[in-house]
Amino acid sequence: MPDDSRELGVELGDLQETLENLEYPIGHDELLEAHGEETVEMSGNTTTLEDLIGPLNEDEYRDYGEVEGAIVNMVGDEAIGRKNYSDRTPPASGEDRQDEGAPDQDGQEGQESF
Repeated sequence: MPDDSRELGVELGDLQETLENLEYPIGHDELLEAHGEETVEMSGNTTTLEDLIGPLNEDEYRDYGEVEGAIVNMVGDEAIGRKNYSDRTPPASGEDRQDEGAPDQDGQEGQESF
């Protein structure tokens, strides 16, 4: 497995080499028919390529970079290792910082938009 198959919390593993060696351009449906069941790992969780980029419904991908971009754009929180983790010093007096593992870390409610 290539050492550089991890990108932004997404581990493509052997799928990276497979996708790099495809003949491009390739249609969205053709890509998913041939490789949709291949798995993508994200911080210990796995999903299929089809589950990940299927909703995009693109016409075609011109090169590996477009496929990789689609994958990276479609991953969500499952690619994040430890939510709200910070290796910074403890909060300063008056600083409001959510602790790792605190309620609402999933962003469902009460999260401000910046």
